[in-house]
Amino acid sequence: MHVDLPEKLYYGIGEVAEAFGVNTSLIRFWEKEFDIIKPKKNAKGNRKFTREDIKNLELIYHLVKERGFTLEGAKIHLKEESQKTLSNFEIVRKLENIKSTLIKLKNQL
Repeated sequence: MHVDLPEKLYYGIGEVAEAFGVNTSLIRFWEKEFDIIKPKKNAKGNRKFTREDIKNLELIYHLVKERGFTLEGAKIHLKEESQKTLSNFEIVRKLENIKSTLIKLKNQL
C-alpha cells in the first residue's frame, strides 16, 4: 500500500486514518498495542504523528492487513526479525512506487 501524504512535520490522526483507509479508532488501538508508534500529544490530547510514526504504521498495516498476521504475531515478528522485515518492506515499497510511476507513464502515452 502506498500512503500519499503531503510533506509536513506532523500529521493529525484524521489525515493518517484517511491515508490508510481505516478508522481513527484503529490507529489509536495500534498506538496502544505497538511500542514503536509514539505520536506527540498537545495540551488538548490531540495526537500528532511524525514521518517516522507513519513509516511504522505502514509496516504494521502491511503485516496485519496485507500479510494477515495477528496482532501478537506482528509484535513477535517485529521484535525477532525487525531488520529483515524492515529491509523487505522497504524493497516492496520502492517497487510499488516504481510500478505506480510506470503505470502513470503508460496512461499518458
